[in-house]
Parts: sequence; C-alpha cells; structure tokens
Amino acid sequence: MSGIVIVGAGQAAASMAAKLRAKGYDGEITIFGDEPVAPYQRPPLSKAYLLGEMPLERLTLRGADWYAENKVTLRLNERVTAIDPEARTLQTTTGTMGYDELALCTGATPRRLPAAIGGDLPGVFTVRNLADVEAMKPEFRPGRRLLVIGGGYIGLEAAAVARKLGLEVTLIEAAPRILGRVACAETADAIRTLHSGHGVTIIEGKGIAELYGSDTFESTLLDDKSKVYADFCIVGIGVTPNTELAESAGITCANGIVTDAQGKCSTPHVWAAGDCAEIDLAGTRTRLESVGNAIDMGELIAENMLGAGRSYQPKPWFWSDQYDAKLQIAGWNAGYDRVIARQTEGQSFWYYKGDQLIAVDALNAPRAYMIGKRLIEAGKSPDPALLADPGTDLKGLLA
Repeated sequence: MSGIVIVGAGQAAASMAAKLRAKGYDGEITIFGDEPVAPYQRPPLSKAYLLGEMPLERLTLRGADWYAENKVTLRLNERVTAIDPEARTLQTTTGTMGYDELALCTGATPRRLPAAIGGDLPGVFTVRNLADVEAMKPEFRPGRRLLVIGGGYIGLEAAAVARKLGLEVTLIEAAPRILGRVACAETADAIRTLHSGHGVTIIEGKGIAELYGSDTFESTLLDDKSKVYADFCIVGIGVTPNTELAESAGITCANGIVTDAQGKCSTPHVWAAGDCAEIDLAGTRTRLESVGNAIDMGELIAENMLGAGRSYQPKPWFWSDQYDAKLQIAGWNAGYDRVIARQTEGQSFWYYKGDQLIAVDALNAPRAYMIGKRLIEAGKSPDPALLADPGTDLKGLLA
C-alpha cells in the first residue's frame, strides 16, 4: 500500500483527506492516529464537553460511514515511529508501509512543570486531548478547589468552566499579567474583570516554586514563599510542537517542522500542517495554533499535492469562550505599537503597527470582529480617531 499517508488524526488531517477526495484524488489515503478515536474537535473538549453540554458523538468531525464511503483508512491507536525519506517508507508500531506523499500533522504536546518540583504528581493535569479531559472530569464537583497554573486562554477557559460548575478557583500567572504573550493589556484587563466578577482569584507576577502532595496534589509553594491549597491542579503553560519524528528523519525543524510557502518540508514528498508546522506569517517564522490554520493549511496542502502550486496566505482568526462571553480575534498582533479601544456594542481593541491595522480583539462584539476581519483581509486601515469615536458607523469604514 502507498498513496498519501497522513500522520496525526486531528483537524488538519481530516480536512486534508476531505479536500483530496473533493478534488478527485482516487488513490489510497491512510491516516495514522495514536488515539483510539477518529478525528474530533478539540476546542469544545475543555468547554462544552467538560460542562456536559456536548456529547462525545458530536465531537467527531466525520462519522465512520464517511471514511468508509470515501475509502479513507483510519489506523487508530497506532503510532508512526520512524520515516525513511529515501525509501519513502515509514515504520509503525505494527509494521512498515510506503507512501507517495507524506503529510505530518503531528500537533503539539502541552508543557508540564518539571517532575523535580512535583509536576508529575497525581492530580496535576494538562488539557490537550480526550483522554486528558476524561481523566480530570471526575474532579469537577461543586465545592472542590481548583488551582490553575498559567494565565493564557487554556487556563482561563478551564477556570471559567470550573466556576460554572461550582468550584473554587485560584489562577496563578508567573508573568506580570495574564495573556501577556497573546493580547494587549486592555484585553487582559477586560478578561481579568470578567473572571474577578465570577469569583476567580487571580495572582499575577508570582511563579511556582514547588507542588506538594502525598498521594495526590494538595498545595503549591509560590516563589514569594506563600502557599495555595487546592484539591487538583490544571497546568496551562503552552505547548511544544511534536517534531521528534521529523527530526529523526533529517527533516528541518526549528519552532516546529519548517515548511515553505506551499507547505512542503525540506525533504521531498513530505509536507506539514497544523500546530506542528512552522510557517511564514507577515515575514516572521512562527506557528499558528488554531483550528482555522489547521483547516486552511490542510486543504491547501491537499491541493498542492495534486499540483495546484498555491502559496499559503494565512488569515489568522481565533476565539475563546469564557462564561457567557465570547472573545473573537482577527489578524496577527505581533509588533503592534498602539491599541485603540472601542466601547460600544461590547468591547473591541484594535491593534495598529504604525498606520496599519493588523488585528482586532472583540469581546461580545461580533459586528466589530466581522468588520475588523474584513478590513484586515482587504488591507484597509481606517483612521484610528474614527474607531475611537463611538458615533462612527463601523460598516462605513469598509467603503
């Protein structure tokens, strides 16, 4: 068996396989996944699924009948252990197979705290896949105490779910403020106010010295010698791209598996997409950890495998659901030098780099998000004074 082989069974893999069939590819398609379940949505795991608002069957991206009808072979609970680019073969936990084209959609792994300070204690969880959420689900009981380490979106979303389920929550962020890497201070202030209003205790500017527990996690010592007690802990301190398979095959990696504009890796007939792939975004080499990027890049690579020769033009967009608030983000805010706040319908924060509008954060402001997204994609940058004026009709800025 050869054909097209996809390593990793997430959003990028599912999108790639569907696009290949939609474009008329009739060869073999094989998807390897090291989990026992078919490709599924990850964002709802720590929100709607954990809250009990979405059943497991609704997480699945496509039903088993789709894979059968489209002759896409799922090899689940099977790990690819090595690639031989010259022979165009790969080794798995069950044997060897060849490929004509190979796509690496290996995703990323959550960072953990070091075992030396108690990071491997029972009761210390990370959030990435279905098994992670199933393991922590029994802990979410009213009156329990949760410690969240990390003030990024994963940690904040976990805190919101816990409060909705009646838990006491303390969140610790080592940096001077929450969302320090990904959002402006104005957005962070709005999110902090949201969480404080729901009873979350947020501690900023203090790191973790040690985690304690006998049979399970019980407390943490902060670097100022203060202690926080809790019944369990969720660590949300970022992810590391899964590059080991590519590196061992001699494929160039840096902050992810390096790809060119078409999604190709340094080795012929090998491609990479999704959270594991390093791409060029506005002249900066980076990774985009988002559903949108996984879908768009997966579909682009499918077309390029069939000879389209298209270059990837990333259109970053993200979202985060916390309580009854929706934060929608369009664009890429790297290098911004000022932020325009708009307080009309909801709140929105518009990022400028010089005179160029590069991103917008919209909190309960869907109209601002949609118009901001269209402005950024069209390369239009309205006068910041117009944005700051609550009397300005946003739709008029598109003209």
